[in-house]
Amino acid sequence: MASAAEGDVGTVVELVRLLRSGFEELSLNKLATSLGASEQALRLIISIFLGYPFALFYRRYLFYKDSYLIHLFHTFTGLSIAYFNFGNQLYHSLLCVVLQFLILRLMGRTITAVLTTFCFQMVYLLAGYYYTATGNYDIKWTMPHCVLTLKLIGLAIDYFDGGKDQNSLSSEQQKYAIRGVPSLLEVAGFSYFYGAFLVGPQFSMNHYMKLVQGQLTDMPGKTPNSIIPALKRLSLGLVYLVGYTLLSPHITEDYLLTEDYENRPFWFRCMYMLIWGKFVLYKYVTCWLVTEGVCILTGLGFNGFDENREAKWDACANMKVWLFETTPRFTGTINSFNINTNAWVARYFFKRLKFLGNKELSHGLSLLFLALWHGLHSGYLICFQMEFLIVIVERQAASLIRESPVLSNLASTTALQPFFYLVQQTIHWLFMGYSMTAFCLFTWDKWLKVYKSIYFLGHIFFLSLLVILPYLHKAMVPRKEKLKKME
Repeated sequence: MASAAEGDVGTVVELVRLLRSGFEELSLNKLATSLGASEQALRLIISIFLGYPFALFYRRYLFYKDSYLIHLFHTFTGLSIAYFNFGNQLYHSLLCVVLQFLILRLMGRTITAVLTTFCFQMVYLLAGYYYTATGNYDIKWTMPHCVLTLKLIGLAIDYFDGGKDQNSLSSEQQKYAIRGVPSLLEVAGFSYFYGAFLVGPQFSMNHYMKLVQGQLTDMPGKTPNSIIPALKRLSLGLVYLVGYTLLSPHITEDYLLTEDYENRPFWFRCMYMLIWGKFVLYKYVTCWLVTEGVCILTGLGFNGFDENREAKWDACANMKVWLFETTPRFTGTINSFNINTNAWVARYFFKRLKFLGNKELSHGLSLLFLALWHGLHSGYLICFQMEFLIVIVERQAASLIRESPVLSNLASTTALQPFFYLVQQTIHWLFMGYSMTAFCLFTWDKWLKVYKSIYFLGHIFFLSLLVILPYLHKAMVPRKEKLKKME
């Protein structure tokens, strides 16, 4: 009997050992390693895809249910995602959400509340960057916190606008102004909504409340008919994910720092930077397309109807994929990429600087804000400095071509347009890669080494054009065209 019992115990122990070994083989860390990714990156991807079962549960059991249940569901799922990715460090976001609610309640609809919010939320984020910074891109609690920071600042500004005379507000400000007083549960649900907590997109409290109240549907009284539009964005996101996964081991920013890259011919260094600059953006495209699908599935992506009474589902679109892939202009890429964040900066920062009376100054300050919002590394400042320079030069070049009869006729020649398009695209993606080099390599010693290897080509090219184009405009644009423009 004893020996039989011992044998049974031995069998159980062996079974437990085998199960434990099996679970270890299935651990996220080992799975991530086998995929050539980090565990944190795998957790991020899993969390983004978790939005789909959450959205289906919401559609099936919570649509048109009591508001407090929906807020609780969004808060609980968002906090669960935060814990899954960052463990106990979720307290950073929780602290900022609770303190933001207290700022709104204690300070009310005042400019003091807006300034306090802006200073506190930005200082907290920048302090997080400072204490967690490394020389590499790490997925830490600061990643979703930068999304949350914009949400809470926008919330404070909209709440402030809600206390103003409606006639003193622009039509856009009237649309976003918060007339009621948000509860803590509403602020938490808005902040932790699972479809946007980790990587965005940005949306307003008013838009979120429409979701909770069941207004964001193309079929009043029923759940939105949005499954097919959501699956389309998901499918497109999966295409980018597969492409990025297959190519990422072969096209890396690390190669830019190697001696092999430095010893290659100049044309090869430029071509590699061009290809890498386009490819490196695909990881962002993937995340935004997948999360957009989640937002569409819940109804948050509903954006009314077009002129043909067809439902539009682009309220949470962070990407215009066709424009992104085909535009030959830098401004086209900017307009197609991270759309909701750019719209947030335009609405709450750029337009609020109207009192400066200088659009270029407002633009420059907006890009400085964006650089700091991304992090404290010098690479962010260099990247957005390049964007500012490139946009100014591109506008000057477009003006010259449009107003010069010779260049205008040349540009409209049908036979030459494919050649011009190819040249534009080459310049576009070469210098997009040039700008992204600083953005992705972070520290000055890294991006400076790469810029030296291609002789600071981007800075020299665009600074030269900045000086030359005004003279070309003077020489090539007839006086009557200039007078017509002045009139």
